[in-house]
Amino acid sequence: MTRRTGPETLRRAASPARLLTLAVLPALLPALFLSVLAVPGARAAESAPTVILSKKEAGKGGEITVSGKGWRGEALLMLLICGQATPERGVIGGTNSCANGTGRAVTTDEKGAFSKKLPVAEPPEPCPCVVHVATVTGEQASADAAFTVAGHPTAELPRRTGGGKLAVLAATRLEGDSSLLTWFGAPPARRLVFTVGNLGPAPVEDPVFEIGTAHGVYAPQWEERQWRGTVAPGARARIALPVELSAGAHGDYQISLRYGKKVLAEQPWGVGRPWGVTLFWVLLCLVVPAAVFRIGMAVVDRIRPRTGGAHRTAGARPGPAVSKGLPRRTTPVARTARSAAAGDADATTAVLPWFTPDSAPSENRPRPTTKGQA
Repeated sequence: MTRRTGPETLRRAASPARLLTLAVLPALLPALFLSVLAVPGARAAESAPTVILSKKEAGKGGEITVSGKGWRGEALLMLLICGQATPERGVIGGTNSCANGTGRAVTTDEKGAFSKKLPVAEPPEPCPCVVHVATVTGEQASADAAFTVAGHPTAELPRRTGGGKLAVLAATRLEGDSSLLTWFGAPPARRLVFTVGNLGPAPVEDPVFEIGTAHGVYAPQWEERQWRGTVAPGARARIALPVELSAGAHGDYQISLRYGKKVLAEQPWGVGRPWGVTLFWVLLCLVVPAAVFRIGMAVVDRIRPRTGGAHRTAGARPGPAVSKGLPRRTTPVARTARSAAAGDADATTAVLPWFTPDSAPSENRPRPTTKGQA
């Protein structure tokens, strides 16, 4: 009997293998699913910002090289040595615990890597210390690396109060008025007043808030403000934090309040234009040309040539020309009818210079005799 081969025979031969595949496939699906999920997680771990130090310990006056990768491309970073901090808990006291005077700024490359030399300085708080790296603008990101400042005091970290949770219970407001100096370009200043409540089971001691100021489409610039006090569980506290803008600021600003990673409140602030500065420049443009004009006219009046009669005194009459060494002789002149009516004084005339008192014609010729006199 001849054995026939065909599609039906092949299907029968392949059926066991197909059954085996169908039995094993459900067992492989979970492992395949976990491997797919693990790839993005690994990529995220690789892209997390990191900080690498050339030395783990150095003394004051030394220098270390700080490098990192995984940061945002072409981002501006700030490098600081901070005390009372660990990589696990971060910088507890904020940047007030850092050596801000010796901090450095660096810009990452297109791949998010950087390398910068940082001078070693003693922070205002005792160690444990870290090298704190954080972004200055844009999306907030930070990373810490443990570091020891040789010879710097060491103390235990403050008790953890992570059980507290603050929340704003009332609307925020800005208190304060502008002074006369603000009208002339001084920095506008206010106080951001708000009420917070502790919704957690543990007290919150000396919380560090962040005040952000944004103008137009620009991202807010954050500054840390620490409030001294304790908010017990279930209690509330009224907090006032100072807010100050740059000199000459005007327009619409947005003030934001942040605690931890959460923005608690936002408050608009309309700042008027410093018209005193505009008035000053207008007056300057008027006074300076007027002063220059007066100075120029005074110079021209001093250096221009003088005429003969320019220095005559008002009301003075020029005297007659008299020859040198000859006595002055005046003769009365007949009054006219107009001068007599006006009451003018007698006019005087000068003797001609070629006559002298001894050679006058009336002196040399004989006097005529009158009739009846011999």
